[in-house]
Amino acid sequence: MEGDQYQDIVAKYKQRVKEEFGADTSGPSPKITSREYEDFKGELYPAHYSAYEKGCNAVDKILKLKSDPKKSQQMLTDLAICHLNVTPGGVMGLAIVTGFAVIFGGLLISAIPSLILMQPLIPLYLFSIIAGIVVIPTMLKIPGFMANTWRMKSSNQMVQSIFYIVTYMRHTSNIERAIEFSANHLEPPLSMDFRKILWDVETQQYSNIRDSANAYLDTWKDSQKEFVESFHLIESSLFEGSEDRRLGLLDKSLEVILNGTYENMMRYAHQLKGPMTMLHMLGVILPILGLVILPLVVSFMSSSSPPLVLAIYIALLYNVTLPAGVYYLGRTILSKRPAGYGAVDITKKKGMKKFATVQIPTGKNSSISISPLLVAGGVFAILILIGFFPIYMHALDPEFDIPARTHEDYDIAAFKLMDYVCKPCPGDGSGTAETCGNECTMENRVGPYGMLASLLSLIVTASFGIGVGLYYKLRSKNVIAIREKSKKLEEEFSSALFQLGNRLSDGIPAEIAFAKVGSTMHGTTAGDFFNLATRNITSLGMGLEQAVFDEKVGAMVNFPSKVIESSMKVLVESSKKGPRIAAQALISMSSYMKEIHRVEERLKDLMADIVSSMRAQVKFMLPAIAGIVIGITSMIATILTKLSGQIGELAGGGDGGGGGISGIVSIFGIGIPTFHFQIVVGLYIAQIAYILTVLSNGVENGADKLGERYALSKNMIRSVLMFCAIAGVVMVLFNMFAGAIIQNALAG
Repeated sequence: MEGDQYQDIVAKYKQRVKEEFGADTSGPSPKITSREYEDFKGELYPAHYSAYEKGCNAVDKILKLKSDPKKSQQMLTDLAICHLNVTPGGVMGLAIVTGFAVIFGGLLISAIPSLILMQPLIPLYLFSIIAGIVVIPTMLKIPGFMANTWRMKSSNQMVQSIFYIVTYMRHTSNIERAIEFSANHLEPPLSMDFRKILWDVETQQYSNIRDSANAYLDTWKDSQKEFVESFHLIESSLFEGSEDRRLGLLDKSLEVILNGTYENMMRYAHQLKGPMTMLHMLGVILPILGLVILPLVVSFMSSSSPPLVLAIYIALLYNVTLPAGVYYLGRTILSKRPAGYGAVDITKKKGMKKFATVQIPTGKNSSISISPLLVAGGVFAILILIGFFPIYMHALDPEFDIPARTHEDYDIAAFKLMDYVCKPCPGDGSGTAETCGNECTMENRVGPYGMLASLLSLIVTASFGIGVGLYYKLRSKNVIAIREKSKKLEEEFSSALFQLGNRLSDGIPAEIAFAKVGSTMHGTTAGDFFNLATRNITSLGMGLEQAVFDEKVGAMVNFPSKVIESSMKVLVESSKKGPRIAAQALISMSSYMKEIHRVEERLKDLMADIVSSMRAQVKFMLPAIAGIVIGITSMIATILTKLSGQIGELAGGGDGGGGGISGIVSIFGIGIPTFHFQIVVGLYIAQIAYILTVLSNGVENGADKLGERYALSKNMIRSVLMFCAIAGVVMVLFNMFAGAIIQNALAG
């Protein structure tokens, strides 16, 4: 009877729920989700991660491949770390599809120059096949690569995360609220990880916050032991009955991660010398040494292959293979970097996006925003059109600026613009109209070998450096100025917080304490911050929280710093418990900030030698050496082409001397035009400058995108323009010397 009554009650309430909510309770319960976490992931998850996730899932639906369970375990771990909803079969399928796409795409692209030159370019086809084969295992490593990148970005935020949790728990011993507070003040990816901890409890994957946090900490137990130990100390503070012992454990947790960070970075700095030496040799020294002898090698080969084909082969080596290898080696070095202090990219903050665009005033208080990509792209296109003038001018009018092959015309100082010359003749190599006959038509000449054309090619190289550098400069110049201002405030803020805490400990309200500290620190950045908040309180009648955090006139609008924002939120939160509690929180926060700043400066000292060496390579050594090499190449090409132009005349002489010279030129050919060679080398300089800048910034600052963009804006323009200037001067001087030598030789 009791069972029947129970069933009646259940049926009664099921019917009532159905009537009130319109839901069928008989079916399976819907999957619990957290809209906050899902929205957060959708807004802040990296776009390339989402694209990779969609690509893998799309291929997986079609191919449905199965991978080896033993090999898949590590891949599943990597995918879980970076929150990718992907199967190992999808990763394998996308790798195979991409590999075949590279092969067929490369073969199709390789067919274009083959059709233009009317000869099969076998090395291009082989390169396409090899590249496609190499892409497959490389794509299979992408989950591990993404996981390492995620770990590096997360590890740079670990000290800050412990700092936020400890700061919050000093006045409120609640780890759920502390983790939420930390997640709100951190940037992705660690903020996403912390939200995932809360999300797993909400969806009942774990019964409590400690189990969820410990499951997350298991992913770091091998790579970031100090972070795990610090978090466990924070958890232990929850069970301390004594307030002094609880605060002592919180202080100890921050001390553990600070000391561990310094020790790990010190080991990393010592171990970095070997990999950096190898990268320097493979990416800078050996390629530059190769450039020294490459003009002679190319001159030997140019007797049997067209100069344009040789330029394509050199580009495959210097603009594809070498940069890809150097970039891979550099990312491998960065993936092993331990936890540090990654700076915040404030571009993503509300109201900051307008500073990353070009603002053109349209009225007194109005302006329009133009994308930096549009401005930089326009400059790039104009420079490219100027630099490639000899190419499309020859295509439009082959007879334009074709020099006469006379002895009087052999003055190098005349600096011919186009100077397209005859192809080497089969079996003779002289390349003159007299020996080639009808083969030496205006349309079949090769070049441009002209001095002015070589100088114009420098504009093509400059277009890459100026275009990329200008894009990053327009995106970062205004934002970096705001961040530097905020950093200056952070340096002063520890002493300001100490003074504010002392004022609050006297029992005065926070609003009055703000005014007193602002008056005491008048003339400093911190004083400006407190005076701005005080003005909002006295003039606009705002409360403390609104005076600091108002979206339009709040003090935080002009100082977008997460550290300052968190300290002010701690002040607002702790002020609810009284001024003395707030004073203790601020004084403790002041000491934490000083300790973090001290360790951060020690870490910069450890990296100073390596970073300064890399910067010297980018700023001076690499562009200077490459510029001199271009000058040598130009001189060799000039000598060979001018000798080629005189062989017909010398060969017709009766002294028999022409045969020896004809044989020499037949061996050497006419060389590769400096126009083509310079563009290949210049693009290589721009690529290596980009890679080394990203690497040096990553070694010094970790995952700091804003700092990386600002460094690229300076180094790309400076390095490429220095290369162009040195190459142009050396080119002119060496060609003048070559002209004088050849004229003397022919006159003798």
